[in-house]
Amino acid sequence: MLSRHARGFATALFSPPARLLVRAGVGPDAVTWVGTVGVSAAALWFYPRGEFFVGSVVVTVFVLFDSLDGTMARMTGRSSRWGAFLDSTLDRVGDGATFMGIGVYYLLAPAGTVANREWAIMISMAAIIASLLVSYARARAEGLGIDCKVGIAQRAERILGLGVASLLIGAGPRALVLEGIVALLAIASTITVVQRFVYVYRNADRVPPEPRVRSRERAALDPLAKGR
Repeated sequence: MLSRHARGFATALFSPPARLLVRAGVGPDAVTWVGTVGVSAAALWFYPRGEFFVGSVVVTVFVLFDSLDGTMARMTGRSSRWGAFLDSTLDRVGDGATFMGIGVYYLLAPAGTVANREWAIMISMAAIIASLLVSYARARAEGLGIDCKVGIAQRAERILGLGVASLLIGAGPRALVLEGIVALLAIASTITVVQRFVYVYRNADRVPPEPRVRSRERAALDPLAKGR
């Protein structure tokens, strides 16, 4: 998928600014926070106003921080479980804020701008839920020891599809087309969730089970067991 093939290009692109930030004493976690706050603020400020072109440009700039912080972590050898957790969790905040901003636009848009206001809002909500499920399915699978990166609409594809559509369409009457784009992203994300369900179902038995803890050892580890 796009997110896998673009990794080498992203690393080469972000290495120079990553070095500058590292020399300035900026840590990867700080860049992660700045990227998330920037994406969320831009999406919730520009999109509800119908300023899709400007909003998408600003959102895209801050989305690039998602690759920049990873490059910095690898460059400094500061990759950690905490950093991975922070990055993945805050990504969900940015994704949700993006679709929320579009949903608020549909809610506040002048009459005639949106073909079916209720439908557009429901599609935006469906897109939020589906995008969160895509990420949760992967995280839960990895918690079971299954590397689950399959699917037609991973985060890079969703960002690219929404960003390009917003940049080309802008606001006004042509924004009606954005409803179709959001609907397609919601459908693609739902298909991705199903693909990951099927993948985990087929591979769950191939992962060796965790070693069992003997009852005496379990009792020693469980503070509540002593009071039973």
